[in-house]
Amino acid sequence: MPALLLLGAGVLIWPSLVRMQPGVRRVLGTRPAAKNFGERLAYAAEDIVDPTVVYDPAYMAIPYPNGDVPANRGVCADVIIRAYRRLDIDLQALVHEDMRKNFSAYPRNWALRRPDTNIDHRRVFNLAAFFKRHGAALPITDNGKDYHPGDIVVWRVANQGHIGIVSSLRNRAGTRPLIVHNIGGGQVLQDMIFRYPVIGHYRYGE
Repeated sequence: MPALLLLGAGVLIWPSLVRMQPGVRRVLGTRPAAKNFGERLAYAAEDIVDPTVVYDPAYMAIPYPNGDVPANRGVCADVIIRAYRRLDIDLQALVHEDMRKNFSAYPRNWALRRPDTNIDHRRVFNLAAFFKRHGAALPITDNGKDYHPGDIVVWRVANQGHIGIVSSLRNRAGTRPLIVHNIGGGQVLQDMIFRYPVIGHYRYGE
């Protein structure tokens, strides 16, 4: 496995994605073979780290199933969708089918009258509702050791939802896991789990 590189502002990235960008400070090491689904999902998220991805919340018509916006664009929810897709789990289809059968169980924040395969899975609170409905909710704590590789975390940021995946890596002190997310600076790996109020914690998969 390739070594991780540490960039400025606590951002980590695989060197294959860095292409020797300025700001690389040191090599952190390699990762062992995944032992379970959570670690495989964490690795899948780490493999899509790319700070050049443009944050773009625009509505786009995309294919169904397995649809995606252009790879160089996306929002925080797209990190989740893309990581699960690498493990052959299509949250676009799963969320749509669940919403189609249980539309009233999902948030009405967007005044929709029916499911929309282009956007429903790209909304944080829809993903949170899906995970909760499928028994994936876990306790919310302020202890970094309670968040395992592959866990999904939801935050409240400026009255909006934000979502990310717990990586296989921890901060230098070993007290907090690093998170793969996109809050406007690309798909990055950062030490930020308690930077914003945590409002959801999920573990969904095998």
